[in-house]
Amino acid sequence: MEFGWTKAEEEFRTRIQEAFATHARPGWTHHDRDMPTIKDRDDSIAFCQALADEQLLTPHWPEEYGGRSASGWEQAILGEEAWGSGEPRGPQYMNVNWIGPAIIYAGTQEQKDYHLSRIGKGNVLWCQGFSEPDAGSDLASMRTAAVRDGDDYVINGQKCWTSYAHRAEFCFLLCRTDPKAERHAGISIFLVPMDTPGIEVREIPSPYAAHLVHEVFFTDVRVPESCRLGPENKGWQTIMTVLANERAGWVTHENAFRRLDTLLEHPDVDPTNPDVSATAGRAYAMAEATKVLNFLAIDERENTEHGKARTIAPVGQAALGLLEPAVGWAIHEISGMESLDPDSIAGRSMVSMTASPIAAGAIEIQFNLIAKQTLQLPKEGRPA
Repeated sequence: MEFGWTKAEEEFRTRIQEAFATHARPGWTHHDRDMPTIKDRDDSIAFCQALADEQLLTPHWPEEYGGRSASGWEQAILGEEAWGSGEPRGPQYMNVNWIGPAIIYAGTQEQKDYHLSRIGKGNVLWCQGFSEPDAGSDLASMRTAAVRDGDDYVINGQKCWTSYAHRAEFCFLLCRTDPKAERHAGISIFLVPMDTPGIEVREIPSPYAAHLVHEVFFTDVRVPESCRLGPENKGWQTIMTVLANERAGWVTHENAFRRLDTLLEHPDVDPTNPDVSATAGRAYAMAEATKVLNFLAIDERENTEHGKARTIAPVGQAALGLLEPAVGWAIHEISGMESLDPDSIAGRSMVSMTASPIAAGAIEIQFNLIAKQTLQLPKEGRPA
């Protein structure tokens, strides 16, 4: 299957390539993008500010919020070039692709005025408080509670596996506000400043040399009602609406192409070796198949009424979850002992491949969505 780009889309890609070549830090492609140092944070912010100046950070946002209502295809082009360059936007990827859109979707005018301009200029860092010790892929099991006290909420609980928490200025936080409600009801979203008294961040030891994840503890954290995003107890609907749009067409397959290309350019790797070419070829083929699925998901999103269920997006998501381990093993087979070096592309691939199938929710969740949305199988299953 061939996908073609219009002249305008090709020109848009060229603009992005020129901006990345001009503003991205040299060597970022070979650097873990998760900002262990202040310099990494500052470089990412500076890069995103430069993109914002060229109106390339949030082109998919509505014009009234600083974007230009770019199509899903243009958003995909931007994503491909970003991931193909090692994703120098760092955590801003999360800011511009679902935190900002969530505020656009459900925020008050005051929240939009305060947060969107900062996100759109690339000069603020966020973390997301989703997972908990007993609520990972099954977020509806969360226990972190926000209890009303007059015009405030008092938050108590714990989040874990929180990337960027040590650098973030705000947390996009999910809390249970009605403990008696059904599992997916009674959940609200809060936009919480990370310097609020009662918040403690602890690093979780991780095999990622430069990917820091954290526990975040909330002890009697008091926030005003104005920090709540959207109606009380309706946070789940907001999350599902925004993530359904964002995840319909993730293009992180470009990261697989980038790492395989880099590996085959290594002076110690002979791409003409039959074993090498066969192993790499299988990984390239899987990446190409994943790309096709994600492009089909984008096409479905572009042609489906807002709010309607998408049938292809879960398939693309599942494919991405399977792609990372497949590429990691291919790189390991080709690199051999170099996979033991945590600073090598092979070593980083071996570590990251263990997290990819669960990082955005266990792949089994996507299988359930495929059964429900794509195949429309009955919940009770097949009779014995």
